[in-house]
Amino acid sequence: MGYLPSARREVFFSESSRDDRLTRALDQMLGELGGVFSRLSPELAGTFLKEVEAAPRIFGCAAGRSGFILRGFLMRLMHLGFSVYVVGETITPRLQPQDLLIVISGSGETAQPREVLRRANTVGARTLAITADPGSTIAREAQVVIHIPGTTKLTLEQEPDSVQCPGSLFEQACFLFLEGVVLILFKERLDHDRQAMLARHADVE
Repeated sequence: MGYLPSARREVFFSESSRDDRLTRALDQMLGELGGVFSRLSPELAGTFLKEVEAAPRIFGCAAGRSGFILRGFLMRLMHLGFSVYVVGETITPRLQPQDLLIVISGSGETAQPREVLRRANTVGARTLAITADPGSTIAREAQVVIHIPGTTKLTLEQEPDSVQCPGSLFEQACFLFLEGVVLILFKERLDHDRQAMLARHADVE
């Protein structure tokens, strides 16, 4: 069994050394996110809000880590008084014309969101895709596209450089973009009234 030399052991177990590593990691992440947001089109938030506020009901479909992000966003929309559903849940009703389907796929090629989006288009629902690849299948077939120029698992040539795991930069940027939308709605619909939001928060957790 090998052992670290004494000097290296001290550095490895040093609390200040670990703090420095975390600080550097966070600085790298924040720098990359700043680069993504500097490339966002100014009208994206307005476009997204218009679709959300016009929809009688909102459905969401995404896989993997993007699925967790979308569920979190839909949860906040519910807190804000919207009617929301997650595709695939047993209590999710039939999609109707004028309902809004939101899908998230960094690559724009994820099988489940792609096929669900096609079905939504067939029944006359509105479809909105959040993706890192505006040339992907999902982007081409969605009625509205929100382009978040982060990195995906495909690591395509046009994607920005990132030191993070494949997909992380897109997912982080997507989460923060949606949190920004929530903050706007929290102000405009509830005037930052926390009690009004908490009145819709689950109490049987």
